[in-house]
Amino acid sequence: MTVTTRRAGPLDARPMAELLNEIIEVGGTTAMTEPVSREDLMRWMEADPRSIWHVAEDPAGEILGFQWIAPHRDHGAQVGQIATFAKHGKTGLGIGTKLFEATKEAARVAGYAWINAEIRADNEGGLIYYQSRGFEDYGRVEGQLMANGQVVDKVLKRYDL
Repeated sequence: MTVTTRRAGPLDARPMAELLNEIIEVGGTTAMTEPVSREDLMRWMEADPRSIWHVAEDPAGEILGFQWIAPHRDHGAQVGQIATFAKHGKTGLGIGTKLFEATKEAARVAGYAWINAEIRADNEGGLIYYQSRGFEDYGRVEGQLMANGQVVDKVLKRYDL
């Protein structure tokens, strides 16, 4: 399957929310526990002028995944916090690879020094994905309380640009 990437725009917010809500409903891979709306995604996309959003799509224009970075709330504007989502059942098709290629280049151009990833310790696929992109472990957060009351550990990884 051919996968292409492009910058995400306002018209992508609804299909991105639908994709993310399916992932949230399945559970186990994201710290998000409540459904999101098109409006939520729009607010996130517009929250910081340095945020960078990409979508991956098939030849028919169906969104297969999306990824964004935005300045990290604790590490500052030089560090991009990353989030990556691939359509449930469509992992392993190169979606994440294509997204990270686009995000990495855009992050360099935007002046980020490194990219931070926080992955649930029980998200084996996410850990493998970021490791395979060249992210390196640098820490761990234990006992993170999620909105639904579940407690998980998070693995902290970084990618130096």
